[in-house]
Amino acid sequence: MTSDIRIGLIGYGEVGKIFGTGLAAQPGVAAIGAWDLKFDRADKRIAERAHAGQAGVQAHDSPQGLCEASDLIISAVTASSTLAVAQAAAPHLRPGMLFLDLNSASPGTKRQCAALVEGVGAHYVEAGVMTSVPPYGIRVPMLLGGAHAAALAERLSGWGMDARVVSDRIGVTSAIKMCRSVMIKGLEVLVIESYAAARAYGVEDHMLPTLQETFPGIDWSAQGAYFFSRVVQHGQRRADEMRESARTVQEAGFEPFMTRAIADKQQWMADQARGGVFKAVDQGAAWQAYADALLAVR
Repeated sequence: MTSDIRIGLIGYGEVGKIFGTGLAAQPGVAAIGAWDLKFDRADKRIAERAHAGQAGVQAHDSPQGLCEASDLIISAVTASSTLAVAQAAAPHLRPGMLFLDLNSASPGTKRQCAALVEGVGAHYVEAGVMTSVPPYGIRVPMLLGGAHAAALAERLSGWGMDARVVSDRIGVTSAIKMCRSVMIKGLEVLVIESYAAARAYGVEDHMLPTLQETFPGIDWSAQGAYFFSRVVQHGQRRADEMRESARTVQEAGFEPFMTRAIADKQQWMADQARGGVFKAVDQGAAWQAYADALLAVR
């Protein structure tokens, strides 16, 4: 990499916007560009391109244009688009440039992406983003993997990012991330299902204290509100991620009974949100407001 680096973001959603804004202010970053399908959508293009412009991010019209104008590509899309992005970008990557894949995908999917990127002489680094990005910004904890992960980690650390190398092999980082997601995303939908049912029976004031007694380190009311809000806002992304988690479990030789069920519940919540079930629920509302919205449409 050159001393002054041009960064290209594939995906300009929540994570792309956060990284674009955060990285633009870092020393040694010569330019930030982005490409997203929304840049060409009639109902989104004006607002999305305006946001990019205000953030100092150049909106590109194609993956080719973005890759040609960049030294480091950061892929930050939904799990289901992970491989498609690598396929779209690979023909336009130059030998020696870096491709950092932030997406939540199985080890097998990541290895497919690496083969495409490295097949043209570019360097693929996988990342496991280990918690929600918004509270941390670009300093969100990330695990890196791949033959060129150490060199990239040094650069990222210079920008104040929390990037730690765990392996020089592709697939290790994604395995850590996806196995963790089975637990975290599974807990989200368990809480949603349990709390909504308890609300329907009118027993939440009896049930939640038993959770508090068993796990006193968790504020179960506050945690419930957070889980509901995040799933309502990002259920589709979570459903896509859990399908990749199911693939991860299957690649390990196990039938992913539980993980498929988690994906189905996340998808169901995404469908409810898309249908306007939660439109009257204010941001920051208690979990009971979300449960009541579900109960109203039984």
